[in-house]
Amino acid sequence: MKFTKSALMAALFAATLPLTASAGLFDDDEARKAIMDLKSKVAKLEADLKNLIDTKTDKSTTLDMIAQQDQLREEVARLRGQTEILLNEIQIAQKRQKDYYTDLDARLKKLEPRQVTIDGQTSSVNMDEQNAYDNAMGQFKSGDYKGAANALGDFVKRFGASAYAPNAQYWLGNAYYAQGDCKNAITAQQVVVKTWPDNPKAADALLNIASCQTELKATANAKKTLQELIKNYPGTPAAATAKDRLKAK
Repeated sequence: MKFTKSALMAALFAATLPLTASAGLFDDDEARKAIMDLKSKVAKLEADLKNLIDTKTDKSTTLDMIAQQDQLREEVARLRGQTEILLNEIQIAQKRQKDYYTDLDARLKKLEPRQVTIDGQTSSVNMDEQNAYDNAMGQFKSGDYKGAANALGDFVKRFGASAYAPNAQYWLGNAYYAQGDCKNAITAQQVVVKTWPDNPKAADALLNIASCQTELKATANAKKTLQELIKNYPGTPAAATAKDRLKAK
């Protein structure tokens, strides 16, 4: 086999083309194929170099052969260096992609609805409404009734269809009552009875309304509310309390 300098340089030039074409594709089969092609071409160049050394013995061309040999070695070293860079970039890109999808999956899981049991009923609740409800109730439990009223009022506006909405409306009435605001407490509890009449909180809401009416000296209205409670929600603890209050009047 006989090689000329121009033929060898042409082979080297052809060997470098796939590297440039695939350098930006770090995370797919084409990048891996480019690396395999580079490795194959490097091996061929090394074989060509060895064959050149073994076959070209004419002393008159020794210097030319040595120059070609050095040039080939330089090109082989360069290709190997580029191959290592490309492999490293692929590894970095793969790690970044893995980290990205791990983070994305974690964030999506936080947004996914979860099953909760509210007043004996299992419902699907999004994390944003869960957090909003927990925050509002946290304020109520800490004694910040004004802050709780604002947070609960905001909750029922934003999440009117939430499974927590009846509870939020009920505790909104209690937050007003805790501040001595019976008028707004009655209004809030009436929303519970009217909007969610079948909810377990409806009976308690009527009892709270009767309590507020009593405090406002609206005795006749309080008696009527207690009678309505006993009629519509018999057998409930609230109805039993209503009977006791009527007996005491």
